[in-house]
Amino acid sequence: MNNIHDSGWRFTTIHALCARAAEIYGDASAVEDGEARLTFVALDAARRKAAKALMAAGVAKGDRVMIWAPNSWKWFVAALGVVSIGGVLIPTSTRFKGLEVEELMRRSGATMLIACGPFLNQYYVDQLSAAAKALLHTIVVLNDARPDDLGWDAFLARGEGVSDAALAEREAGVGPDDLCDMLFTSGTTGYPKGVMYRHEQCLRVIDAWATRVGVRRGDRILVIPPFFHAFGYRSGAIVSMMRGATLIPHLTYDAEEILQRVEREKVSVIPGPPAIFHGMLQHPRMAAFDRSSLRLGVTGGAVVPATLIRRMRGELGFASVVNGYGLTECGGYGAMCSADDNDEQIANTAGKPFPDTEVRIMGEDGRLLLDGVRGEVVLRGYLTMIGCFNDPEATAKTIDPDGWLHSGDIGYFDENGDLRIEDRLKDMFITGGFNCYPAEIERLMSAHEAIGQIAVIGVPDERLGEVGKAFVVLRPGKSATEAELIAWARANIANFKVPRSVEFRSSLPTSPQGKVMKTTLREQEIASRGASA
Repeated sequence: MNNIHDSGWRFTTIHALCARAAEIYGDASAVEDGEARLTFVALDAARRKAAKALMAAGVAKGDRVMIWAPNSWKWFVAALGVVSIGGVLIPTSTRFKGLEVEELMRRSGATMLIACGPFLNQYYVDQLSAAAKALLHTIVVLNDARPDDLGWDAFLARGEGVSDAALAEREAGVGPDDLCDMLFTSGTTGYPKGVMYRHEQCLRVIDAWATRVGVRRGDRILVIPPFFHAFGYRSGAIVSMMRGATLIPHLTYDAEEILQRVEREKVSVIPGPPAIFHGMLQHPRMAAFDRSSLRLGVTGGAVVPATLIRRMRGELGFASVVNGYGLTECGGYGAMCSADDNDEQIANTAGKPFPDTEVRIMGEDGRLLLDGVRGEVVLRGYLTMIGCFNDPEATAKTIDPDGWLHSGDIGYFDENGDLRIEDRLKDMFITGGFNCYPAEIERLMSAHEAIGQIAVIGVPDERLGEVGKAFVVLRPGKSATEAELIAWARANIANFKVPRSVEFRSSLPTSPQGKVMKTTLREQEIASRGASA
């Protein structure tokens, strides 16, 4: 038997998958994170230990637990522990500031937080207000906890009194249709919505993805995308456990460090947005590093030029490169190229839908269109979310009565049956693989005392694909410089959301209804860039 996929075993729950991986892959390397080394047997044991500690902390089935930390073996073990006992995982961006995390706590109803200690020169729990901490019954600090805080080892010790039988009973009460996580995405309203996802559908779509891209037993997967993102958690951590590959978590992106790890740790697979591979290729000493272990590069989430695909193969040395298209509302998936597709297909299309799912193009009148005709990309099948947490209105706007999930993206199917994404109906833009929602950025930056009106659009950036540009009308009698507003934004919101430039205006173009016309701003920006070229 080669792996779980070949065994005929039915995917049910994430904790059942972890236990099955221990049976099949045994003492093979499951996770390598610095000095930490876990076999598949040890990973399952660590999961069970974390699950018992969570039970001792009072986490009940359906309770929401946030993890606010960078990639590490502890993050993954904590997540596995949460879902093993029926808890609902709320992955939280390490780039979020205290106010953003508190808002997420309130919207998700989270009652427990597992956070990192010092990271990027900040002790994360210090960012939380007293009001935020009051929402939680337990806060666990994963690394370098202060004496007054509950550290990881002390937290695990609390679970020693929980019996194997009690854990088994809790695990048995968690089924394939129970929630495993909620990934929050802001959408066009500017407020985060919780995308509810079930155990079985999560595993089923990951399995389909892994089959399409060709992840193998024994692969060594360097996971640079953060675990709080679907790409890192599902297409990195869970897929490694599913396929018998070694998970190698990575903290922060640095091209030289990535190349060093490829050489030192014999990395074979790297999933991530194009910016990761651009950075590696642009490193002045790239050729000096041994890259012979590289086999598979998986990218997406932004425009991928054909030249990048060719350079990833020819210069970085990947035998296979694949590209795809996905939505958080579909678990991070949707369509995917295959490794044997040609460069033009991989660079310019999102490939084909997964088996047993539907991806179609819909016109404004709600009718499905023929191949070659542009319209809105809609999806249907097991991969679509259950709905938006506590938000039936948002759910109804996203999933129509016939079950079609409306992506807000414009595309068409070409003569080969490959999906081509043309444009977005929504205003969202993607910075280095991170989704940025102008409405949310505008709402957060409007808290600055000098900003009277603000509109944010995405503008082209050679390295990151797109970055934000803010058009600002100052309040009467107030003053601010571009540098001041950007510095304020960096201090108060996640870095990837921060506009890279600010243009001050006396007014913004508006429609007769008073709505800011971002189409006009984009047209003016294009004209301005053309004139300065």
